[in-house]
Amino acid sequence: MTFKGCRQSGMALLVSLIFLLMLSLTGLSSLQSATEQERKAGAVWFVNQSFQAAETALRQGESQVQTQWPALLACTSAATCLPPSSARTQTSPGPDPYSGVLWIPVADGLYGVQNLGAGVTPAQLPGITAANFYRVTGIGSGEYFRALSIGRY
Repeated sequence: MTFKGCRQSGMALLVSLIFLLMLSLTGLSSLQSATEQERKAGAVWFVNQSFQAAETALRQGESQVQTQWPALLACTSAATCLPPSSARTQTSPGPDPYSGVLWIPVADGLYGVQNLGAGVTPAQLPGITAANFYRVTGIGSGEYFRALSIGRY
């Protein structure tokens, strides 16, 4: 059986190839988006690990304040009562020569305690006229990120 006057010019093939190209581009875009989301999720995980390490260090310092508060010496000058500037760069335990904070190691981080001295009429403690104030700085250092937590007691 022959058809006269009916010539196929390959239009179905061209439409199929264009449709296949569009599907391939959509798949590539989805793959790139999934990879980017995986990278962001990993970064959030690392930040969270650093933050949790800083919070753990803060709790360890809080525990030290609660058990050893009489032994903690008060700041001797205004410079030593400021928040320690080395907290952003401190990587090893030991005394800080500028602020006088002794950095103590904990799992995945450090903490330092400052005795800010006595204060009059502390907030949230009605009826008490004087109390000692402390600053605990916790540093959490993860594989790629660092986190700081500062608590005042």
